[in-house]
Amino acid sequence: MCPSPYDAEHPGPAPPRSGHEAPESGQAVRVDSSAHPHRVAILVYDGVKLLDVAGPAEVFAEANRCGADYRIGLLSPTGADVASSIGIHLSVDGDPESEPAPDTFLVAGGDIYPRTAVARDLVDATHTLATRAARVGSICTGAFILAAAGLLDGKRTTTHWKVAHQLAARHPSTHVEPDSIYVRDGTTYTSAGVSAGIDLALALVEEDHGPDLTRDVARHLVVYLQRAGGQSQFSAPLQGPPPRTPALRRIVDLVTADPAGKHSLTELAEHLNVSARHLTRLFRTELSTTPARYVELIRFDLAKALLDQGHTATQAASLAGFPSYESLRRVFVRELSMSPTAFQRRFGTAHRADAE
Repeated sequence: MCPSPYDAEHPGPAPPRSGHEAPESGQAVRVDSSAHPHRVAILVYDGVKLLDVAGPAEVFAEANRCGADYRIGLLSPTGADVASSIGIHLSVDGDPESEPAPDTFLVAGGDIYPRTAVARDLVDATHTLATRAARVGSICTGAFILAAAGLLDGKRTTTHWKVAHQLAARHPSTHVEPDSIYVRDGTTYTSAGVSAGIDLALALVEEDHGPDLTRDVARHLVVYLQRAGGQSQFSAPLQGPPPRTPALRRIVDLVTADPAGKHSLTELAEHLNVSARHLTRLFRTELSTTPARYVELIRFDLAKALLDQGHTATQAASLAGFPSYESLRRVFVRELSMSPTAFQRRFGTAHRADAE
């Protein structure tokens, strides 16, 4: 067990150790670190989301208490200090050219992307750091910055669930996985929205130092070492752009207006006066799914919303159009790796029952 800053005998963080020093009497034995510090560069800019920066940085700093030797540096494209999305100013260590080559390079996200095109100096800074780093990663919408620099071409990637479809549309050569918490493709890592940067940083620490040290870091930060399920457990229902095909839009509108209605393949095809085969082809071409799976996912989204509103799992199954609770449970396990009741316990309220 590595020392905690809350322990009386360890009132604050210890300075980084080389990994070759003998532990002082009474001090916890630390794992052997690399002979050289591991440099982590985080690229920031005006409007960067503060938690995208602070979350991963805290993971690396906490790992240092357990024997790791991460040297964290904040860099901006020009070397000037920046203002975060909530107005807190961040003091940076320099620009990409002035600092030593990083072992790990992370670019943080911000609300400004993907609303606007990525600034040229940010693209250049990203490219400069990425070519010098052993591994590259992004937090949240930082994936748009990596993609703008051409670093995600042909790679599997993820970003915040709400803008995943925009990343896929803007960079069609990138294989976006909208439900993943984080994705590794070779030495490139991308993570989902905001707090998923903590998950990514924990994965990087585990890659460097193994599960035991990382488990201690997660315990000290009071976070999961590995979260169950994917981003869809956090997403709002019925997100995504409408289909381009007018006929398909009519079907989508029909199903979303009444998810619990009768929507068999035959009935949907008859509604458009087309064959079931033609309707299936439309769904596969434009939505990459089948009509039956689409209806099921619409009902799944509605069931999540009903559970959020306080309905029981059985009520949610009935109101959302599932034939039984068991059929709803199967979809929840497949999509989220948890049951409807577990989902409701985790996301139904922020008020602890034992605090009443």
